[in-house]
Amino acid sequence: MTTTAARGLRVAELATAVGVRPDTIRYYERAGLLPAPQRTTAGYRSYDAGALDRLRFIQDTQRLGLRLADIRTLPTVRDTDTCPCEPAEDLLRRRLAEVDAEITRLMALRAEMAAMADALPAATCPPPSPGTWCPPAEGGDSRCSS
Repeated sequence: MTTTAARGLRVAELATAVGVRPDTIRYYERAGLLPAPQRTTAGYRSYDAGALDRLRFIQDTQRLGLRLADIRTLPTVRDTDTCPCEPAEDLLRRRLAEVDAEITRLMALRAEMAAMADALPAATCPPPSPGTWCPPAEGGDSRCSS
């Protein structure tokens, strides 16, 4: 009987090992993220340990929010035995700027939501003015903006 290590991993086995669906592995292969594996005489894909390592690398970079198009260049640089530091740093700095922008946007959203919550009247207040969350104030104007 042939062992898994000797014959390599089939697509379903590799998928299980990294926690993705087999279709994901086939997609990564078509997209150029994963090199085409050797084939058995029966035509099955046979992945080596390098494929497992590469898939874990792809998952790690995806957790950082990098896009597959960006990730595609990193293993290629790594496979050429060239230090991938510069391309990786560029990608990470760009992603860091995106995260900072998203944090700024979310902080503004939080402040707006907190202001709306603080402006909500007590439970015994009259219904809100049309187009607002707030009831009319004394004199007809709404207590908060629409």
